[in-house]
Amino acid sequence: MTGTYPCEACLGPAATPYPGERTHMKVKSPRVRTAVIGGVAALALAVAGLAAVTLGAVGQTSSRSAVHVATAGRAELTAKARTALTRYLRENQPTVHLVKPGGVNLKAGTSSTTAVGSFNWSGYVNSSTAGAFTAVSGTWRQPATVCSPEQRLASFWVGLDGFNDATVEQLGTTAYCFEGVPYYFTWWEMFPGASVTVGSTVRPGDLISASVKRSGTSYTLTLVDFTTPGNSFSTVQSCPATTCENSSAEWIAERPAFSIGITPLSFFRSWNLMRASQTSNGVQGNIGSGPSPTEIQMFDATGTYQLDNVSGLLRGGSSFRVHWLNSY
Repeated sequence: MTGTYPCEACLGPAATPYPGERTHMKVKSPRVRTAVIGGVAALALAVAGLAAVTLGAVGQTSSRSAVHVATAGRAELTAKARTALTRYLRENQPTVHLVKPGGVNLKAGTSSTTAVGSFNWSGYVNSSTAGAFTAVSGTWRQPATVCSPEQRLASFWVGLDGFNDATVEQLGTTAYCFEGVPYYFTWWEMFPGASVTVGSTVRPGDLISASVKRSGTSYTLTLVDFTTPGNSFSTVQSCPATTCENSSAEWIAERPAFSIGITPLSFFRSWNLMRASQTSNGVQGNIGSGPSPTEIQMFDATGTYQLDNVSGLLRGGSSFRVHWLNSY
């Protein structure tokens, strides 16, 4: 795994936890949720017990064994969350779910973009004819999340396809609220194939760079966690041109959608996407210079209000910011 470390000053400060979740909208809509897994009280007792063991061991000869117990306990909980997430994503439908035209109040996009509403995506997309795109990439710091007992998800990714066709070739990070505790993972997916979870030691503020590069029917998906390298990976996958159309490139914050509904969007103060790049029709550029740049705003299930707010394109078309507003 190799990569050039992005400019720290360009990326801004690391993400910091939110002191407490607030609902910014007075309007309440019907809540579209997936099932909530119980066991919160048991988990709280387990976490409290681990903390007590660790604190009590400070300055004692048994400190090493206590730390080992705490680490093993955390690893066990992470494995449990990872198993649940894998089951959760088994029926993931990551293609965009657009709000019906005219069904919402959308602010106009920037002078060089159009704007659309979606129930599960927010961010930006370039779109063109089949076969146009051969690469997409972006860099970000992993946002922190604050959890309630309810299961919630927020995925941050770059990829090809999914905006106007039925496949997605994508990779990124996920913030997952499981039994009241936040977990962070790296992953990749060649939808309609299953999502593959890779790293489970991502932390808020980790510096992430992700890219998809296509050569014919071969796709190289590479993610680098510069802060915690153990979460990094690179995989080569294939998809025939008759299936993967390569007609769009995306930079997206998503709340995953399933056949039974869409998950609540887990809290993140903001997601700052930097160094966005795409190659279309043999020409490399950024979002603003790509074909048909489109801003996507995420809405609640009724199409009444936004769940987050997407900024205009920044830094000459290579950056933007998504600010969290609501979970559902």
